[in-house]
Amino acid sequence: MHALKKAQARLAALEQNLLKRSLRTSASPCTPHPTVDGLTLKAFCSNDYLGFANHPDLITALTEGAKLYGAGSGASHLISGHSIAHAKLEEALASLQAPFIPHSRALFFCTGYLANLSAITALASLENESASSSTTIYSGKLNHASLIDGVRLATAQTKTNTVIFDHHVLLDLERKLSSDTAALKLIVTDGVFSMDGDLAPVTELLALAERYDALLIVDDAHGFGVLGENGCGILEALQLHSERLIYIGTLGKAAGISGAFICGESTLIEYILQKARPYIYSTATPPAIAHALLRSLQLITSAEGKQRRQQLGHLIATWQTDMVFSCWQKMPSSTAIQPIILGENKTALAVTQHLADAGYWIPAIRPPTVPAGSARLRVTFSASHTIAEVRELISTLQQIEVTVLASNAQ
Repeated sequence: MHALKKAQARLAALEQNLLKRSLRTSASPCTPHPTVDGLTLKAFCSNDYLGFANHPDLITALTEGAKLYGAGSGASHLISGHSIAHAKLEEALASLQAPFIPHSRALFFCTGYLANLSAITALASLENESASSSTTIYSGKLNHASLIDGVRLATAQTKTNTVIFDHHVLLDLERKLSSDTAALKLIVTDGVFSMDGDLAPVTELLALAERYDALLIVDDAHGFGVLGENGCGILEALQLHSERLIYIGTLGKAAGISGAFICGESTLIEYILQKARPYIYSTATPPAIAHALLRSLQLITSAEGKQRRQQLGHLIATWQTDMVFSCWQKMPSSTAIQPIILGENKTALAVTQHLADAGYWIPAIRPPTVPAGSARLRVTFSASHTIAEVRELISTLQQIEVTVLASNAQ
């Protein structure tokens, strides 16, 4: 069969170029010390930034939710699957973002991928009814795959132009916005860039959106729960306020469970509800998940949540101060994502193997997730890690760098 032979050839090419990925199976909850393939490892690779994924309160709330609402939702939200648990969660999420988005309303989704596809494709269709009108989407060069795919899908479905911008060079973005005559303009960006760990210049992007009559879509998957005094995310951290903001948060990272949400001005959210195909045609997340997430939001904004964010800050500061390499590049990140740029795929895989031999779980990140020649380790911290564990990791990595560099020199 032609397709089978083609698939075999493509897989062989991935193997040859050191780009083939593999699954590892964990037999334990998400913790800093999971059991993987029968071994207890020291994990610095999850997105469980506050250490809530195995929190006893959330386990109890999930069990309680299943007893109240059963195992599944039974249908899409617009048929019969929208539970009171979903409604309460959406009200709570909208309330968290209300200081930053006037007349805020939230929609809950199964995944962040679906939320991003929904927000971009639905809003890009606002001008689709008029043959003479057009839309331009300005998409950050380093945006997450779900944002990129949302832009591609919107471009395929509507009369939409796409402009890629570098979030480090906003003068170029402003020049393009200033000459754009499209009826509708959308600026799309990550809040925290997932592979570099840096923050998008959201304050400056919002100023451009205000100046040139655009909407600003911010995917804060890695900021919600972590950034801001109360963990509300990048809008709280930067103290922004605008009806032009479309905020997307993920609930399977710092929130510790699963799902995502879109929050925006109520009219825009109603339009997304009416037009977003991933929302309309997906079975709703089990209401037990929504019930547990209500407890997660309480934890995020509680004294415990604040203490965990402080602990995370201590870990990041320790890493940034003490992690010194002779050749490898440490990124100047202020978030829980701390990449180490290693360059070639071969080097990244070798370092990952050395770490595995030392009992660590930190996979190599390679193209197409990151640009060619920038393979890396994506070290991530959780509030469940200790300062001693971070210092032990630092010492281990410094020893591995010496070993790898010596091996390459031979």
